[in-house]
Amino acid sequence: MNEQNILIVRCGEVALKGMNKPYFERMLVDRIRAALRRFHGVDVQRHEGLIFIRADKSQDIEQIIRATSRVFGVASISKAVEAPSELDAAGEAAVAYMLELIEKRGVKTFKVEAKRADKNCPVKSPEIGRIIGAKILIGCKVLKVDVHEPDVRLHVDVRHDRTYIYESKIAGFGGLPLGTNGKGLVLLSGGIDSPVAAFMMAKRGMLIEAVHFHSYPYTSPRAQEKVEELARILASYCGSFRMHAINLLPVQEQIVQNCPEEETTILVRRFMMRIAARIAAENGCMMLITGENLGQVASQTAEALVVTDASVSLPVMRPLIAMDKIDIMDKAQEIGTYETSIQPYEDCCTVFLPKHPTTKPRLERILRSESRLDCEALIEAAVSAEEIIEIKAGDA
Repeated sequence: MNEQNILIVRCGEVALKGMNKPYFERMLVDRIRAALRRFHGVDVQRHEGLIFIRADKSQDIEQIIRATSRVFGVASISKAVEAPSELDAAGEAAVAYMLELIEKRGVKTFKVEAKRADKNCPVKSPEIGRIIGAKILIGCKVLKVDVHEPDVRLHVDVRHDRTYIYESKIAGFGGLPLGTNGKGLVLLSGGIDSPVAAFMMAKRGMLIEAVHFHSYPYTSPRAQEKVEELARILASYCGSFRMHAINLLPVQEQIVQNCPEEETTILVRRFMMRIAARIAAENGCMMLITGENLGQVASQTAEALVVTDASVSLPVMRPLIAMDKIDIMDKAQEIGTYETSIQPYEDCCTVFLPKHPTTKPRLERILRSESRLDCEALIEAAVSAEEIIEIKAGDA
């Protein structure tokens, strides 16, 4: 009987990185170790293209699986038992495995799916499956083989020095390990979209930092607490990060007093981007990340996005740009941000909202309106008054 729980972790896209594969695998192992740091007696090692987690029986294996599945780069996880590589020993382990399933779940049918990772093994994969299946039929009299819809698909993975036996694969999120694609600054609001955008960029290996805009006292402290809760949920996937809280109210008041009402939304958006770009430059962020979705609101028409982008020189990543709103909501529910996002607390975008915002702004008119403002002074004042909030992984 195994003295440890054994998990097999498979890489997804990481496995396709060619000459760079060892680098990505090392990064993935480091990220898994960091995610499991709070568990005692856990060992993570890379071996023959797979990652193996060994944990003391005293640890909650389901919690370890849950934590591991949230690490970007993990494609799937399997709870496995380990046996010597000789087929007789592997067959005995398979019989014991199936006897336990019969006792726990009353299974009646099975199918063996064998894989020979060790190509020096003289017995080919189909024959391994037949040998192990025969031993199970002898050792478990109540079982029958069903190759189409078995109660259990028993995987037998024969490697150079050991054989691993498991039933199922638990899906991870895939993607690339954090830190393999630089760092970006996400404009994080309390809505549904921006947390999903942050998640999707982190899934591509990008470390994130966040900036949140509020309009206190027009927006309540509870609205910012909501955003901090969203950030903590994101940190369970993205690791600890900093959130810069910026009071946008002085900027909004100047725009309302000096510029056409219908341009308020796009002007505020351009200031948000400039402030974010300043923070990004000061914190080593390569690009900005937003949750904008083409045509969703007035500030997200094609014309508005072009005018918005003209305010900054940094690249702006919009991972949700062509997604349907329903798909975005589904992803928010999957990652656990949806219920927090729909809490009815206002954000800065609802303050001084024009009745008829322009949907097709022209850059020359926007620049003419901005010439009435001391843009640099407003940006400098906003950044100098920022509040930095440390978001810790594991606090959600």
